[in-house]
Amino acid sequence: MRVGVLYGGWSSEREISLISGKNVADALKRRGYDVVLIDVQRDFPARVKEYHIDVAFVMLHGTPGEDGIIQGVLEFMQIPYTGSGVLASGLAMDKVLSKKVFISSGIPTPDYIYPATEKLPSNWDFPVVVKPRAEGSSVGVSIVDSPDELPNAIALASKYGEVFIEEYIDGMIATCGILGNEALPVLELVPVRRRFYDYKAKYTEGETEFIVPARLSHEVTQKTQEIALKAHQVLGCRHFSRVDMVIKDGKEPYVLEVNTVPGMTPLSDLPKEAEAAGISYDELVERILLMV
Repeated sequence: MRVGVLYGGWSSEREISLISGKNVADALKRRGYDVVLIDVQRDFPARVKEYHIDVAFVMLHGTPGEDGIIQGVLEFMQIPYTGSGVLASGLAMDKVLSKKVFISSGIPTPDYIYPATEKLPSNWDFPVVVKPRAEGSSVGVSIVDSPDELPNAIALASKYGEVFIEEYIDGMIATCGILGNEALPVLELVPVRRRFYDYKAKYTEGETEFIVPARLSHEVTQKTQEIALKAHQVLGCRHFSRVDMVIKDGKEPYVLEVNTVPGMTPLSDLPKEAEAAGISYDELVERILLMV
């Protein structure tokens, strides 16, 4: 079996994708697979047949790998691939649409305002969170403490597309990986020098303390895993994902988003969660591949 690891691309998360893809390719080689690394550019549809791959392992973060675009190309070319399909990828990447699905499915998620406005409704209080509608790795995200800060935060997020405002919930930052139809141990994230789990906290060694399993009661852990798995399922995701959450007062999980192509770098959350479940990095990668 020849596996094409798709990585790189042109999104704001390109550098992280390059690391994730290289790690995945190395793991597959150690498992004995014939692997080719493919840095996806806009000519990929015209060139994909040159690589003679039997299956694609998608490690493209952001567009075109997490929004359904590359999945559509692979479907058209009849090349099997890892991860979620076209519709689930598009839904998960769109934080506003995914919130609508969560709400209709009874999944707790922070309240939101879309489109973003520089004047909050009277029943809203600061702080709030300003986010691009379809970005990853916390790119363009700001926590806003006062009305004076809101226009600049909206302007920053607007560099990455449409913008929405999200209710700020103070609580434990946590993630829960999904592998197949099972939730992995919950991982608690504690930014060391930063207010929230932003891009630098995610990808700079020493900026975040990772605690797995998270410091939650058995009951809350189980509830968090159940909600994470439900979020994965209602969006129609498959194979694997990572569900980002905030846990209010140590007992009430709220879903922020579902990542359909979670990072696979040495600092990434999903491999840490798998390791806590007794699954090595190489085994994790192979198990994802064998789900195709």
